Amino acid sequence: MKKKYQNAFFIFGIAVLVVMVTQLDFAQVLDGLRRAGYWFGAVVALWLFLYMFNTSAWYIIIASTGCSNRGEPLRRPKEVGFWWLYKITVSGFALNYTTPCGLMGGEPYRIMALAPRIGTERASASVILYAMTHIFSHLWFWLLSCLLYVATQPMNIAMGIMLAIVAALCGVAIWFFIKGYKKGIAVRCMNILSHFPGLKRRVGGFIERHSEQLATIDSQIAALHNQNPRAFVSAVLLELACRVTSALEIYFVLLVIMPHANFLQCVLILAFTSLFANMLFFMPLQLGGREGGFLMSAKGLALTANAGILIALIVRIRELIWTAIGLLLIKFDKKRS
Repeated sequence: MKKKYQNAFFIFGIAVLVVMVTQLDFAQVLDGLRRAGYWFGAVVALWLFLYMFNTSAWYIIIASTGCSNRGEPLRRPKEVGFWWLYKITVSGFALNYTTPCGLMGGEPYRIMALAPRIGTERASASVILYAMTHIFSHLWFWLLSCLLYVATQPMNIAMGIMLAIVAALCGVAIWFFIKGYKKGIAVRCMNILSHFPGLKRRVGGFIERHSEQLATIDSQIAALHNQNPRAFVSAVLLELACRVTSALEIYFVLLVIMPHANFLQCVLILAFTSLFANMLFFMPLQLGGREGGFLMSAKGLALTANAGILIALIVRIRELIWTAIGLLLIKFDKKRS
């Protein structure tokens, strides 16, 4: 990646991060850290391993885009080292956290970092595929969490209606994503954008100039599902496992105030909070969305408001720390010879 682009991503991310840090109540932060004690260190360290799930899923996708025949075994992509990809993964998520609308920051960075190693078309296909897989796993996580709630929690009519709506929307979205996996999604998205006022001429011209590249990207996207189903399932399961395992950070925080915390409740808290926060995707770091989600989910599971506040605070601090780490890693991207 060119140095000027690298610096632009870094400066933008740091500027937004500084603004976010200034919004914190530092007295509340210190009190929360004191209460959490060594469990806060466990929460931060947990993400060292969770990002390995994300990197492994993307690594499998990159390897699959290099396979051309059905059933061809995945080969280690020699151009891409796992730990280099781990660094790009952490930095990509950091940019997503600091960018309004999420994917508008991290995904361009990933493509620009990866393109010199495997080519623009293959890099674009792998990044689009990983973003799809990341969202796809969220949809399955929310759908399965609806079933988990029905199986483990007392129900009322209002909650039943809400769960039915969420499950139906997740089911429709999963169907849409499966169609996208089978036939590709790049050309479809461009065609949809071409119908928006003010974008028709610009997007239409882009489609004409890059029709061949877009078709190639779509063929590589379809190949993951059609030619390498094992790679597709492995990537989705890794991302889904990451979602479930990340509930451990809520479990660690609850252990501070509830020695007999229930991990299944932590999964439900995470599912509801992530669903609520993703509805506010246009806000950097989903400010306010996560806090409100933690408070409402804690109340819905008969936990105290203090528990929801402490969870929200510790998770927010962890996000800021890993965002800072990811942004700093952008400056350690050695130029490939």
